[in-house]
Amino acid sequence: MSRFGESQSIKRLEDIRFLTGGGHYVDDVAPAGALHAYFLRSPVAHAEIAALDLDDAREMPGVHMVLGAEDLVAAGVDLAIPYITVKNADGSDAAAPLRPVLAQGRVRYVGEPFAAVIAETMDQARDAAEAIGFDLEELPVHMEVAPGGPEIHAEAPENVAYDWRLGDAAAAEAAFARAAHRVKLRLEDNRIMVGSMEPRGAFAEWDGARLHLAFGGQGVWNMKGWIAKALGLEAEQVQITTPDVGGGFGMKTGPYPEYFVLAHVARALNKPVRWIADRTEAMLSDNGGRDLVSTAELALDDDYRITAYRVDIVSNLGAYNSVFGQAIQSSISSRVLTGTYDVQCVDVRARGIYTNTTQVDAYRGAGRPEAIYTLERTMDMAARELGLDPFELRRRNFIPPAAFPYKSASGETYDVGDFPRVLGRLEQEADVAGFATRRAESEKAGKLRGLGLCYYIEAILGDPSEGATVEFNEDGTVNLYVGTQSNGQGHETVYAQFLSDRTGIPIEQIKVIQGDSDRIARGGGTGGSRSVTVQSAATLATVDKMVAAFADFLEDEMGAKPEFDDGAFRAPGSNRTMTLVEAADLAREQGRTELLRHEERTKLEGRSYPNGGHVAEVEIDPETGALEVVRYTVTDDFGNLMHPMLAQGQVHGGVAQGLGQAVTERVVFDEAGQLLTATFMDYAMPRADTMPMIRFTTEPVPSTTNPLGMKGCGEAGTVGALAAVTNAALDALCARGVRAVDMPLTPERVWGWLRDAAAEDTGEAGAAS
Repeated sequence: MSRFGESQSIKRLEDIRFLTGGGHYVDDVAPAGALHAYFLRSPVAHAEIAALDLDDAREMPGVHMVLGAEDLVAAGVDLAIPYITVKNADGSDAAAPLRPVLAQGRVRYVGEPFAAVIAETMDQARDAAEAIGFDLEELPVHMEVAPGGPEIHAEAPENVAYDWRLGDAAAAEAAFARAAHRVKLRLEDNRIMVGSMEPRGAFAEWDGARLHLAFGGQGVWNMKGWIAKALGLEAEQVQITTPDVGGGFGMKTGPYPEYFVLAHVARALNKPVRWIADRTEAMLSDNGGRDLVSTAELALDDDYRITAYRVDIVSNLGAYNSVFGQAIQSSISSRVLTGTYDVQCVDVRARGIYTNTTQVDAYRGAGRPEAIYTLERTMDMAARELGLDPFELRRRNFIPPAAFPYKSASGETYDVGDFPRVLGRLEQEADVAGFATRRAESEKAGKLRGLGLCYYIEAILGDPSEGATVEFNEDGTVNLYVGTQSNGQGHETVYAQFLSDRTGIPIEQIKVIQGDSDRIARGGGTGGSRSVTVQSAATLATVDKMVAAFADFLEDEMGAKPEFDDGAFRAPGSNRTMTLVEAADLAREQGRTELLRHEERTKLEGRSYPNGGHVAEVEIDPETGALEVVRYTVTDDFGNLMHPMLAQGQVHGGVAQGLGQAVTERVVFDEAGQLLTATFMDYAMPRADTMPMIRFTTEPVPSTTNPLGMKGCGEAGTVGALAAVTNAALDALCARGVRAVDMPLTPERVWGWLRDAAAEDTGEAGAAS
């Protein structure tokens, strides 16, 4: 294996235990005999809690505790679930209403918990919940993603949580006034459910002095602070752990109500208590993703170069602020606002709206897929309306390679990039030149065929600092403590592989330790595609520190200060060599225990910006509207790859989630706020038989902001997939007069667009509905 992160692909170390049932998920590791928690959730979207009688439930068999919001308050629990807010355009603070752990006085979405039952078995807890007496006086609901409607929070007039701006509105207006060409497009970005393989769950236990909460999440340190604050505990009184996690995708980042209730109950009863959601419960209560409407406008000059970009975003926050809900469609999405194009004149307005629905928060990409979808759909429309090749329009507007480092209109400094080279490689790999032939063959078969392009850029988010600790054990194994958190990405393999690559320690002797706030003092968790880049930089710094310490120690032993190369210390003029494990054994024999543990923290100089292109080809049956993605090609610039196979897997998974949203997935509520897609019978997750084979190649331009030249890859597949598939669908449908499409591209919707276009063509549009 070569160094500096350019390692070879090896089989994932963790797969054997996962595939043979050896995984340890939160419901597997809960203490034997733990009590069970059941949460009574609102059956209506908006109501005053006129009465809540818990007494009968408390007398039910096996019940140990029944709680409402007032019981938590009486016990001194802080009801406020934490979140961050943004600033309004006028500098004022955005709305910050209380989001209570259990509903207090009013429920605001179907599925909001307003009581909790703790019993010896789940059946007993459910039975007791049925004995709870309550009276909900229903209120009018607000379901439209637009200002106005019945008030949900007094702190948010017109239900507007924030009104955020970026750019220069006057300059943009002037640019549009003098533009040779103008393009405008309105787009809906449909709400999705995450549908993680393992639903959310947790258990809590109290030993008389300290609380331990284990949950399926994406990092333990924020949760440690949140729980300590809510319960009035000192930080050292709280331990948070995370075992194996069956998928997070941003949804498992946040502080959900159930975790605070479990923590309080464990302390109050001095008994362990557990909870895991069933699938419908998860669909009702998990944070959703996306759910916004954007209106985008491009101004172009005579040479078809963009002179200004204007966007108006109205996004659904759900009933309350989530941790990142306000930031995702404002400050976060704006990081890639202008994509890979040289555009300095922008005007962005973003508003967040409260509705009587479940909260919306981070979902794979968190703002960047939404921003790139809007931009790349608008670029494709511009190419179509102006009669340009979509590849050529993008090339004309790319930031030239010589312009890097490049400061974007939103203040991001892109360190490196060669977008024309990556696009050229993509064009070859996708055989764009052969598309006309493939389209003709589809037409002979009675199908409509379209090709769609998306060129994306990603901004790696999250804490740029991270730490790593290497510890030598008596049995010859080595512990690597990391501050990130695997949710199935293959961290155990890639981190152990990198440490082995840099030190010569056999990979089978390395154990990756993660997800324990007692054993690891600080960490940034997983999210924003940060993990491998920041963690490997920290590991590299720890290895350098460790090698230097052992070289000093071995100077007397080897007769001269040794150099470390190819996994061993070698002293000048001597044939003697010593591995790091052997050096650690020697240090232990001599009582130099300080040499058995080494740690270091690093902070990256800046973000990395993975980028690349996706080309999708779709076939549509005009008789039924059924759409099939028949070819899919990705060429990415991820910089230096540490483990190419894992990177490819991340792209495949990201594309699958993007295709799911683009083609099949859509959360549907009725006018009363009832969730109509609360099972997998109603919510159409993508399936293996609907996924295309994905061709993946890389065209690396190493990043300059980290010592390994890497760029994160975890969310890139989703960022590029949405627009590629949707652009391909519109390209296919244009032949039949369809001029606009939105996700999801379900057969019913596609068939309806074709029908409406045919009606307009025959002058019978009024008859179509």
